[in-house]
Amino acid sequence: MPRIFDNIEQQLLPALRQALQGADRADFCVGYFNLRGWRHVAPLIEEWPGTDGRCCRLLVGMQRLPQEHLRAGLRLAGDDGIPDQQAVLRLKKQMAEEFRDQLLVGAPSNRDESALRCLSAQLKASKLVVKLFLRHPLHAKLYLVHRPDANLPSVGYLGSSNLTLAGLQGQGELHVDVLDHDACAKLGRWFDDRWNDRWCLDISAELAAIIDQSWAREDLLPPYHVYLKMAYHLSQDARAGLAEFRIPAVFGDRLFDFQVAAVKIAAHHLNKRGGVLIGDVVGLGKTLMATALARILQDDQGWETLILCPKNLERMWTEYRCEYGLIADVLPFSRAIQELPNLRRYRVVLIDESHNLRNREGKTYRAIQDYIQKNDSRCILLSATPYNKSYLDLSAQLRLFVSPDEDLGARPERKLREVGELTFAQLHQCSPRSLAASEKSEHPDDWRDLMRRYLVRRTRSFIQQNYAEVDGDGRRYLTMADGTRSHFPARVPRTVGFAINDQPNDPYALLYAPAVVNAVNDLRLPRYGLGNYVDPRPAKKPSNAEEQVLAGLSRAGVRLMGFSRTNLFKRLESGGPAFIQSVERHILRNFVFLHALDRGLDLPLGSQGADLLDGRTGDRDLEDTLLLPENDLDDTPVGATHPSPVTVSPVTGSPTAAEEALRHQAESVYATYAGPLKRRFTWVRSSLFRDTLREDLLADARKLLGVLAACGRWDADRDPKLAALVTLLAETHPNDKSSSSRSLPTRWITWRNNSRPAV
Repeated sequence: MPRIFDNIEQQLLPALRQALQGADRADFCVGYFNLRGWRHVAPLIEEWPGTDGRCCRLLVGMQRLPQEHLRAGLRLAGDDGIPDQQAVLRLKKQMAEEFRDQLLVGAPSNRDESALRCLSAQLKASKLVVKLFLRHPLHAKLYLVHRPDANLPSVGYLGSSNLTLAGLQGQGELHVDVLDHDACAKLGRWFDDRWNDRWCLDISAELAAIIDQSWAREDLLPPYHVYLKMAYHLSQDARAGLAEFRIPAVFGDRLFDFQVAAVKIAAHHLNKRGGVLIGDVVGLGKTLMATALARILQDDQGWETLILCPKNLERMWTEYRCEYGLIADVLPFSRAIQELPNLRRYRVVLIDESHNLRNREGKTYRAIQDYIQKNDSRCILLSATPYNKSYLDLSAQLRLFVSPDEDLGARPERKLREVGELTFAQLHQCSPRSLAASEKSEHPDDWRDLMRRYLVRRTRSFIQQNYAEVDGDGRRYLTMADGTRSHFPARVPRTVGFAINDQPNDPYALLYAPAVVNAVNDLRLPRYGLGNYVDPRPAKKPSNAEEQVLAGLSRAGVRLMGFSRTNLFKRLESGGPAFIQSVERHILRNFVFLHALDRGLDLPLGSQGADLLDGRTGDRDLEDTLLLPENDLDDTPVGATHPSPVTVSPVTGSPTAAEEALRHQAESVYATYAGPLKRRFTWVRSSLFRDTLREDLLADARKLLGVLAACGRWDADRDPKLAALVTLLAETHPNDKSSSSRSLPTRWITWRNNSRPAV
């Protein structure tokens, strides 16, 4: 009686391996061959010499696609279905592509690499010969093993398993063994008839070449080739845009080459993803590029454009619309709430200064978002500063045209590795490939991978390196439409000195006094080292989510506190008003925390990355995340009873009176944080921290209040640094300016004084 192999009670693979031991050749016929699956029988085949027919012959039958079955059923009468030479070449190429695609599935492993290299070597040594049967679809599954044994010369296995790991032992199949001499001989003749068929082609060399050209190849690729491969795939969108679109003739030669490239790439993003953010730095012509982009959609699709912009840009956009024949209406942000609900459909919405739309709870934001979504409008965003201090600035702009649960093809990989995919799914209940998932990440790499799908952004240095020409003097320039050259001016630092008197009323003498420097040096800065204040034995243990937040705090520590102190000294060096503003904001932030601690409320934790303190990004204040820019938007959140933008009132009066005023202001700030701005923070229970946090916050605040009281209010009329700047602009260089939108300022200004604080 034959044995039955169903891969449940009896598995086929162990029996096949046992039969191959001591055998000298084998004939396999399958409908599907998995290159990685060969490793399960490769060691037994390796012992065969590959000469005199002592090898494994593998016959692979071509599987038909559903549409091919349909065409076969509708053939004209008399068509015997025998392939012609052209069809054979096509099928052979198709099978080669299918084998190549196998190697693109799944992550490469050392085990797979070793198995594939062994397979390639066996193909080259003719220990394994693979043929493709093309006369007709062949679904037979036969494993016939020939042995130098007079009593049992052949063993056959006949059934349903393909040559894959799943087919041999993983999934339910059905096979029987064939031990009868006559039956095995007949199966052998059946196999030989197909193996020797005219339309059975040897593809052994092609398979070996596919493996040798893949990641499993023996010789290592040069790193430069890997780089080129990555660059090729990462630039796919850019290359597609450059090839698909053309600039409307109305623009003539008004656009530089770098602007032409940006417009074409942006057009591809817009068509593929429904929106694009043009984020070139100031002065590179975003307005002209956006006009050209809107005109492309007008010419190609017949779509009209709605331009939304701040009030002060309305006239400029009206002029651009008329000059370049753009069928568009211009609407200031301030009129959006009243007019958008009843406005006719525009298929393209262009939003200038889109970074103003960062508050998703604002009425203006809601009105614009509703209009875009209801009309299924394509969205063009313009902003030189799309990101301020929170990545939620970016997500807010994307949410204007991207659904938070839409599959974006990008995942926050760093965040997922940090917390684990299962924990992430349990905590956030969203698809890892969605915008909602990216909003949970604070890692730049995650946002960089997402934004490359929507953002077109270049800097001046990029333009100089890739698009500018060089004259005989080594200066870089762009050629204007009239043939003239516009040079990129060299930035040459010049020092402007100003004197500091030792008089009691000299403002900088007061700021640089040892008492001020010592006060800053003595700050404990607990908000930037919260990990040092975590209570090891809180009354109520932290949840899993809180544990992750607390673990993140421990990574800041002393380094971030040092950066914060250095930043305060930088603000002091920058100027009196800047230092006083930073101190006022720092004190207010401390009192916001004190307000939460005193009342047992959750603490608002913002981004504490060191990049906020990096002077290379500009002399920006660490504390200015407290403020939102003033503009002509009505940013009052829907249902709110107080305005959303938080303002810091100047600290005046005695330290005691100032402290009382700041406590009242901190209460209002906390209400705004916990209300319309809640999603911009991570929240953690104040009871998880020791009482020393409250003590150090209050001590720092009072030290800085003492500094403000000693320095007094800043009087611009007695500011020698400001006076030196006025002299430089009004007297030394009254007629020099750099107002061209196509050039850079001609010099940087550094300040030198005779009394710098010792840091």
